[in-house]
Amino acid sequence: MTRHIYSVGQQVSFGERVVTYLKRTGVFTITKLLPPLGVELQYRVKSASEVPERVASEHELQVAELEKPIVAAG
Repeated sequence: MTRHIYSVGQQVSFGERVVTYLKRTGVFTITKLLPPLGVELQYRVKSASEVPERVASEHELQVAELEKPIVAAG
């Protein structure tokens, strides 16, 4: 059995290789692990800036690059 590589609560983004007419930019949070569709693992993801949740295949996602706070030295 294949296991999901992302977990509930993890922040992800859609990879650059995903070509779609739908807006899929920004950071999404994994809200649920879904059963596979064929051999492709699926996730339910939610953006803080949108109301609906989306379903994404594992190959479409990557770990989100979050902005790091700037800390002044001294």
